[in-house]
Order: sequence, then structure tokens, then C-alpha cells
Amino acid sequence: MTDTPSPLAMAAQGIAPEVTLSKDLVKRGLIAAPVVIGVGAIAGGSSGAWSSAFALALILLNFSIAAGLISVTARISLGLMMGAILFGYIFRLALITVAVLLVRDMSWVSIPVLGVTIIVTHLGLLFWEMKYVAASLAFPGLKPDVAEWRASRAPENH
Repeated sequence: MTDTPSPLAMAAQGIAPEVTLSKDLVKRGLIAAPVVIGVGAIAGGSSGAWSSAFALALILLNFSIAAGLISVTARISLGLMMGAILFGYIFRLALITVAVLLVRDMSWVSIPVLGVTIIVTHLGLLFWEMKYVAASLAFPGLKPDVAEWRASRAPENH
């Protein structure tokens, strides 16, 4: 018998790109907010605008919670991280459901605009972010800026 721990009991090493990606998603969500809220206003008047703003806040909170769960649990163990991802997803879906159920009868809510905004903006932000994600082990997370990458590769002049 060996005393080597299971890979699932080991903690992840290195930086956690999830936090960087989450901050970037939130930044892009804030950039897109005027357009999202404007489309909501066109679709449903003032209740559509408020519904779109509420949906956008839910989405950005959802992405932030996901990144936080991953970054915290990855430092403890990969098995815990996998469990947090699975059960965190269920928890975050429940959180969105409860939030919608709590506001559904309020006068400022347009349920169709709220629902479409939640779905379309989630997917839209993820597709927008795909353009900026480096899918390589050399640069996990966001793609490096070309100038930064070249500077990091240049030999140092002493």
C-alpha cells in the first residue's frame, strides 16, 4: 500500500482563473447593461426595464457566486470543488427561482421580459466571454495581451 493521497483529495495548485473570468463577465455585463435594460424597456415599458435590470443583477450575482465557490473549494480539494460545482449549480438555480418567485407579483415586474433576459443574457455573456478566454494550459483564464505576451517572452537585458 502506498501513502499517496487520492488526486481528488489534493488541492489545486496555481492561480484560480475563475475569479478573473468572473470579474471579466461582470465587467462585460455592466457594459451591456444599458442595451439590455433598453431592450427590456422597448419590450415591456418601465416594468420591462426594471425586470431586465433585476435579471441582469441576478445573472451577475450568479456568475460571481460560481467563481467564488470554485476558487475557495479548489484550494481545499478537487473532490470538494467538484461537489461544490454540482451542488452550487443546483443552489444557484434555486436562488434564481426563489428570486423570481418573490418578485413575480410585484407591479414593476414583467415575467416574459424577466425570463427572456435571464436566459438570453446568461448565454450572451458566456458567448461574448468565449472570445477572450485562452483555452490552453499555458494561459488559463483570459488570453494575455499580445504586447504583454511578447514582453514576457523577450530576453531580459541586464
